[in-house]
Amino acid sequence: MIRLPCILFSLAFLINQFVLFNSAPAQTEARFMLAWQGVQDYFTTALREMEIVGGSMMFLHAGEVEGAVYYGMADKDVQRPVDKHTIYHWASITKTFTGIAIMQLRDRQLLSLDHAIIDYIPELKAVHNPYGDMRNITIRQLMSHSAGFRDPTWPWGGDQDWHPYEPKEWQQLVAMMPYTEILFKPGSQYRYSNLGIVFLGRIIELISGDDFEVYIDKNIFKPLEMYKSYFDHTPYHLLAFRSNNYYIINGEMITNGLDFDTGVTVSNGGLNAPLGDMMKYLNFLIGNGDSYNGILNRSSLEEMWHIQHEVSSDSKLKESIALNFFIIERGDLQVIGHTGEQKGFMSFFYIHPKSRIGCLVVFNTVVNTFNTEGDLVELNTINLRRNLRLKILDEIFPIYTN
Repeated sequence: MIRLPCILFSLAFLINQFVLFNSAPAQTEARFMLAWQGVQDYFTTALREMEIVGGSMMFLHAGEVEGAVYYGMADKDVQRPVDKHTIYHWASITKTFTGIAIMQLRDRQLLSLDHAIIDYIPELKAVHNPYGDMRNITIRQLMSHSAGFRDPTWPWGGDQDWHPYEPKEWQQLVAMMPYTEILFKPGSQYRYSNLGIVFLGRIIELISGDDFEVYIDKNIFKPLEMYKSYFDHTPYHLLAFRSNNYYIINGEMITNGLDFDTGVTVSNGGLNAPLGDMMKYLNFLIGNGDSYNGILNRSSLEEMWHIQHEVSSDSKLKESIALNFFIIERGDLQVIGHTGEQKGFMSFFYIHPKSRIGCLVVFNTVVNTFNTEGDLVELNTINLRRNLRLKILDEIFPIYTN
């Protein structure tokens, strides 16, 4: 004979299991797994069809990796596959680290965002400014790409094998300042400027007394335990993990080599790191952890995400610049992030701090199509990055934000 307490216990157990299975966390996990499979299939199919050599994609929630994809080869010649240890070049994502360093110095009262940049870099007095005094250009304007400087750091040459990839010395830029002009009224609009970020890197060096790379290592990498992150040339003990990078031009593949020197532009785009280290960085940005105020006060970090200027707007999304970060609005969804593109590497990251989520995407091959006259007719990997971003924002992020 079955006793009533046993029946009640079994019934309670079954009800509890039913509730757990149908709980909000379980439903969220199920929805994520289904959506992630679709995004993962899109990612791997697109990379395979475009003959991209290798790439990775990762999604984070509440400090944990919810999904990760490691596709293809880190180095095609030696058939070394991409894995969780692969070190990629992150290009302009470096700019976000530069901005955090500036905010660290601001919080230590060593500078003000509204100070004139010529107070720190007097050589800029030689720049031609048809819109007024160079003293009107501020650090804040450099951080929001609204100071009026040109986009490229070095717009001369670069078309010969013997040319440096980027200027090696600060004095090379100083020599060209009398031939540089401000292109619009400072503070009036947005125009992406690699040169302006180089000036931020110079300010960091002058105030701190450290080389830019040393300052970032001391004050961001080490506190975040990003021990496999570095700038430019790869340390010997990490060479086995370094991804090569490739161009595919009209179907022909060009191998670019493991390392290149970003020179004086290191603050603009010199970062190399594995996904594991970049996950630690995203967790810091998202706020997953209770020890990050030693790096930068949360209020100062969030100050960097206040919109300064609109960049573009269409039916698909609106993009704005904040301080060294970009803000993307897709309907009611607003995310924070940055893209990177240099040599054959292309990447992006986006975070939604309130929902404690973030994504990282990177691949090591740039594919472009030119016509018979040599004109660029299709930015194949730019289009892939754009479509992949929209797919993640539409299919993954709403699972946690709605």
